[in-house]
Amino acid sequence: MPAPPLEGPGLLTRHVRVQDADVVLLRAIVEAYEGLAAFYGDGSGLIALSAPLDRARELDQLVDDLALEIPLTRVDPIDPPG
Repeated sequence: MPAPPLEGPGLLTRHVRVQDADVVLLRAIVEAYEGLAAFYGDGSGLIALSAPLDRARELDQLVDDLALEIPLTRVDPIDPPG
């Protein structure tokens, strides 16, 4: 069983859905941005990205950019941090 996403004060979580073939690519890209977000998946293609609030804009921009390159769908709307 995978660990649940980090949640709590000072953190936000964004959910995206990707095809199985793109999970490893998405993980590699997110992990290349050290400290940007923690990556959680349960094998269903639904991915949770937990990030510090002060990096919300950077994470949202990365997700938007990746959506232009790979089949990626935001599952939840963007809420402004805070």
